[in-house]
Amino acid sequence: MVSTENPFKINVPDEKLELLKKKLELTTFSDELEGAGREYGVPLTDIRRLTARWRDGYEWRKHEALLNAELPQFTRDIEVDGFGTLNVHYVHKKSEVVDAIPLLFVHGWPGSFIEVRRILPLLTEASSDYPSFHVVALGLPGFGFSEAPTKKGFEIRQFSELGNKLMLSLGYNEYVTQGGDWGYAITKFMAANYGQKHSKAWHTNFPLGGAPTLKDRPLAYLINLVSKLTPEEKAGLERTAWFFGLGHGYSAEQSTQPQTLGYALTDSPVGLLAWIYEKLVNWTDNYSWDDDEVLTWISIYWFSRAGPAASLRIYFEANKANPNLFRLSLPSKIPAGHSYFPKELIKLPKRWLNTPNLVFESDHDSGGHFAAHEKPGELVGDLRKMFGKGGPAFGVVSGKTGYT
Repeated sequence: MVSTENPFKINVPDEKLELLKKKLELTTFSDELEGAGREYGVPLTDIRRLTARWRDGYEWRKHEALLNAELPQFTRDIEVDGFGTLNVHYVHKKSEVVDAIPLLFVHGWPGSFIEVRRILPLLTEASSDYPSFHVVALGLPGFGFSEAPTKKGFEIRQFSELGNKLMLSLGYNEYVTQGGDWGYAITKFMAANYGQKHSKAWHTNFPLGGAPTLKDRPLAYLINLVSKLTPEEKAGLERTAWFFGLGHGYSAEQSTQPQTLGYALTDSPVGLLAWIYEKLVNWTDNYSWDDDEVLTWISIYWFSRAGPAASLRIYFEANKANPNLFRLSLPSKIPAGHSYFPKELIKLPKRWLNTPNLVFESDHDSGGHFAAHEKPGELVGDLRKMFGKGGPAFGVVSGKTGYT
């Protein structure tokens, strides 16, 4: 039985806006050491400025209306094996090109459906020079305005099942995918579990792996032994070392005791702001965040259907199901593509990666973790090259070339 699609508009109740303002008015700020800068975390001056703007100047209704105008949103019920039915929120915009390529975009944390905002008009654009896409941006369960699971154990396998079922429910029996962060893990599972029959190709801006060992990849191990690191590879490994040494504490907490952290993020809007704003700044490549841009991003978490705590549990469930998830090599016969951005959180030498059937790679000289938001033109350009005429994944979806 195919579920019904329902149009959706964001409409946060007035009482939630009033409660937010009261909480912001009652904020108690922590102290700060002299000359701390960003070494200890988000600077107090940043948090005071953003809090004041959120309380007295930021207009949620204005940004709510813009999101509703720019993003065609819907909800529908999707049944997930063993977890019942979840009401899922998603963006769905069709290109004017009848034979556009169906593409599922999957976000991660601390993102949401808003990450598709800047690439949506580019992907759906019609041209004789590059392919066009029908775009679906899944709001992951527990994020934004999607219902959260109520049972333990909802991990990457279930997220990938839901993504595939959503595309099938929309009439896209064959499709391609794009994702970073958790979107990387989810679309990788989709490639392995639904590849060839439904998922026809996948692309990520967060390619992961690990240094090859003599046991698991002997040839790659020997090549790595005799290969010298390029300056770019050294910079990538330095960035990776920084992330695991000084920027990874959030993941340890969210992977082990998410409920404890959830109380703070659910009760304190400034706590939520600081927790996510830190990542928005540290995970990008000198990107100039506008205050209202930040506050819209955070407000989606604050006003989310299930509350901010629900978004943390993907870390716990994924880690419990498979602690080596991001290094896991899954068999897949469909074409894969990688885009490399220098300020990605984990930036490994390409020879360390072990992606089956890798047919497309693209290097960029700037950009960080949130490629769809920070570098929309570059990311879309890569997708156009991969799936366009002459590209290695041209025509992978039957009868859907992306051209008029």
